[in-house]
Order: sequence, then C-alpha cells, then structure tokens
Amino acid sequence: MTDKTENLTPMALAAQNKCFGCGPANPIGLRLEFLVAEDDSVVCFVTVPDTFEGHPGHLHGGIIATLLDEAMHKAVRARGLTSMTGRMEIDYLRPAPSGAPLRLEGRIVSSEGRKHWTEARLLNSKGIVLAESKGLFIAMRVR
Repeated sequence: MTDKTENLTPMALAAQNKCFGCGPANPIGLRLEFLVAEDDSVVCFVTVPDTFEGHPGHLHGGIIATLLDEAMHKAVRARGLTSMTGRMEIDYLRPAPSGAPLRLEGRIVSSEGRKHWTEARLLNSKGIVLAESKGLFIAMRVR
C-alpha cells in the first residue's frame, strides 16, 4: 500500500484493554494494531470483515468513523498522552470495501495545551483516499 520503505514501530497496548477499536481483550472488537512512524504519525493495516457492513460489500459509515477516530486518538497516544474526542468531522469520499486490505493513517496537526488538532484518512490498497477526518482531542488530566 505504500511505494516507499517505512520505519514503523508497533504501539504497545495493555492486554486487558477492551476498547472496541483497538482492545485485544474485546472478542467482538476490531482489534486494530497501530504502528508509529518516525514523525509520530500512526499507521494501521486492517482488513475489516463483512460483519461490519452497511451496504453489501462496503463498510458501515459508523465503522469508518470508528477507524478514523482511532487513528486520530492513537496519534495523540503516540506522544504519551491519553485523550478523548472533543470534536470530529468526516468526509466520506468513496465507498470502503469490506474484507479488503485498507490503510489507516493519523497525525497531529497542531497542539495547544491539552488541545490536539488531528487528521486521519482511510485508503484502499491502491492508495486512493476513501474517507478523511479532522478532529479535536483533549488530553485527560493526570490525577
């Protein structure tokens, strides 16, 4: 899905994590595995099964939103911060196929204090952008 060699490092998650998007302990979740690039952006290679379809052969829009949300969240997490979605907007550009390899990318665009503005995109195996999003993530206060 990429023409260049990438230096990607696996992002560690807690084994007991039950997050629907990335939790290894969630038996019905997506179990996304993210990799961190040298610039702190994140990448995930995923094939989402047809159990998450909307129209036959295509992913449900809510699942696409989940994928993009997870990528933006993990971009903040790559900086060692725990955050929650404050705002998110999505452009659905093309139908996303179920059961096909996809590439998910996320990055931080800018930060100010606890606020982190992010972007994500979902691409098919030819590198065509299927959906993209922008979001505001708020880092949680450490107690």
